Amino acid sequence: MDYDVVIVGSGFGGICSAIKLKEAGIGNFVMLEKDEVFGGTWRVNTYPGAACDIPSHLYSFSFAQNAHWSRLFPRQDELLEYTQRVVRDYGLEAHLRLGTALKSAQFDEAMGRWHIITSKGAMSARAVIFAIGLLGRPSVPKFPGAERFRGQSFHSAQWDHSIDLRGKRVAVIGSGASAVQFVPEIQPQVQQLDHYQRTAHWVLPRPDRAVTRFEQWLLDRVRPLQLLYRAKHYVQFESRVVLFIFLPVLAKVMQWQAMRHLKRQVADPQLRSKLVPDYTLGCKRVLLTNDYYPALAQPNVAVLKEGIREVREHSIVTGSGEERAVDVIIYATGFDVEHAYGQIELRGRDGCSFAQALEQGAGAYKGATVAGFPNFFMITGPNTLLGHNSMVYMIESGVRYAVDGVRRVLRDGLHSVDVQPAVQGAYNRKLQQKLKGTVWHTGCKSWYLDSRGRNLVIWPGFTFHYRHITRRFDIGSYIVRRSA
Repeated sequence: MDYDVVIVGSGFGGICSAIKLKEAGIGNFVMLEKDEVFGGTWRVNTYPGAACDIPSHLYSFSFAQNAHWSRLFPRQDELLEYTQRVVRDYGLEAHLRLGTALKSAQFDEAMGRWHIITSKGAMSARAVIFAIGLLGRPSVPKFPGAERFRGQSFHSAQWDHSIDLRGKRVAVIGSGASAVQFVPEIQPQVQQLDHYQRTAHWVLPRPDRAVTRFEQWLLDRVRPLQLLYRAKHYVQFESRVVLFIFLPVLAKVMQWQAMRHLKRQVADPQLRSKLVPDYTLGCKRVLLTNDYYPALAQPNVAVLKEGIREVREHSIVTGSGEERAVDVIIYATGFDVEHAYGQIELRGRDGCSFAQALEQGAGAYKGATVAGFPNFFMITGPNTLLGHNSMVYMIESGVRYAVDGVRRVLRDGLHSVDVQPAVQGAYNRKLQQKLKGTVWHTGCKSWYLDSRGRNLVIWPGFTFHYRHITRRFDIGSYIVRRSA
């Protein structure tokens, strides 16, 4: 099958791309989803307590607002329902190809098309929009002896709901964003919960509550009020960029608030000392939760900072040599961002590997295009993730840029557009220079940094600046070939 565009991924990025392609009058496209159900992050992450740490009315498309969120901060099931409703409302079902995994893609220089191999056959496209994101490859540490463990184990992003945790001895490895949500949910069920914490995180109160029916009715009936409500949340969260980027010293104010939150919820000074981070707030992801600390203070929970020496058949040996019995291991150890795209065989001009191109080029241009990969666009590519505001805002900005690029290729009958290597290099040198003075480079070890210490994840600026630089496809920055 031949298409104008193939979209890879069916999460927020893929769905937004599909909608904007249709609005641009481009209907000959498909959206590939490797699983049998679409929905992206909020379909995959089904661990207990899964929720978003951005307000509901901001973590949604600007063109598809929902006045009927049940809570200020959306939970996984409601976010999945929202994406499903958007797909129905915009008539995207016919474009979905479920259970169709991308195996490889090769750019054909002679034809100016991408030849694509999927788990269900071959297809070709004038352009590809790659919307799988950076957080799709779970990271599981290789502890000595882990292969000998005879109990049950899984990653939090691949939660095994068939395992009954009631009365079990559970080891949770990792203390990041997913752990702080599911630990309070499983703690009352288990016999013993050993929480292995390599590094403590800064935790702030989560200002969540139910949205009353009257509020929902009002937001539904008074459209300007809904827009103002969204704008209020945007400004509130966008203001945090001042602390993270321009004046990291002011993060001390938020640290004081976080310490007050910790002292109020944890009375035991010994436990409290284990939960105080040793880095500037914001260097790692700031977590929002009201029930994590109280869960850790329960008698059936142990917070362990000694690390893991080895895993045995029915136990874990800590760094201090203590052997602790365990029935189930849950890895809350995040994602392998550095090798997020390594499993897919993508080759551009002259057979160049996509993974190698990202490595050699140290990123992408505007997080959207990579030199050597014509007519190929990424949504939420390198250096577009946020530590302070809604990714949906960034997704809409990146999609506008990508769709404008696709439109130019199709409308003008172009063979290809390929970002100039010099333009990409200059862009990334400037971006990395800007990152050096931010809170993310104050000394902590985080998933934002790769093995070389480079930050290829975070956007170092205001989100409205990213929207400004992606407001149109700047074709002058590209090598343009016209069809013969």
